[in-house]
Amino acid sequence: MQTRPLLFQVKAYEMLTRDELYTLLQLRAEVFVVEQDCVYQDIDGKDDKALHVLGYKNEHLVAYTRIFPPNTYFKEASIGRVVVKDTERMHKYGYDLMNASIKAIEDQYQVQTIKISAQTYLMKFYNQLGFKKIGEEYLEDGIPHIGMIRVSP
Repeated sequence: MQTRPLLFQVKAYEMLTRDELYTLLQLRAEVFVVEQDCVYQDIDGKDDKALHVLGYKNEHLVAYTRIFPPNTYFKEASIGRVVVKDTERMHKYGYDLMNASIKAIEDQYQVQTIKISAQTYLMKFYNQLGFKKIGEEYLEDGIPHIGMIRVSP
């Protein structure tokens, strides 16, 4: 069976429809709150400062990130809220999602340095995308995280 590629859209907060916003918040809550059993404030007042990278398969949202320009979330441009619907992870869509997010940062902000706050268990995944560990592990919302940086050539 061939994996169907995702169709990506990059949208500013004010360009999201009500249904798109509802669906992306639902996906984030499904994974970060319910699946990871982590009670935290996902709606953090930063979505309006981000660009939203939406990955669709058969017109259904299955992958999502939000990206920030430099000096907004970190000194560097950043990617956060990286999520792929649990039923779609076997297709390795996380790589497509991250590559689309990296490209969006390079295209939209004309920068090559990206910082993320990665869940520690995903360090190998992010290494394969060119991210390198910086600093020490820390807890964020009760989950071990590590800072990581990627600098494109």
